[in-house]
Amino acid sequence: MHQLQFSTDVMTRLQADAGRYDERAFLFVLAAIEYLQSRLEVRRHVSGPELAWGCRDLAVRQFGLLAPQVLRYWGLHRTEDFGRIVFTLVRAGLLSTQSHDRETDFAGVYDFDSAFGEAYVWEGVAALCARGLGEE
Repeated sequence: MHQLQFSTDVMTRLQADAGRYDERAFLFVLAAIEYLQSRLEVRRHVSGPELAWGCRDLAVRQFGLLAPQVLRYWGLHRTEDFGRIVFTLVRAGLLSTQSHDRETDFAGVYDFDSAFGEAYVWEGVAALCARGLGEE
């Protein structure tokens, strides 16, 4: 992620509403929305479960095997945490929702230990193999 940060006023409001999360958790969820949107043919509203999986995919892409530890360090332990952050950002006026969106849409989408326990393939190895550099 880039070295973005919220203004002091915005971060104060976010912390007052959902203070248990590190500032980077809020920025990560915003980055995950953009990451997910960039993979769609057409930009559109995404559901809670879609965003939860997008968060997982971005975390694995950015942090590899350390993804669950990084997220936990920021206060993210389950998919419900993504929902709390999204709706905190909505209350702060930084995101919008549709009438049928609920924070509970993020509940139990996946278990962190299971979702991050899958085999991890480092993208660098795949790129080397594709170019034939991993073979002798």
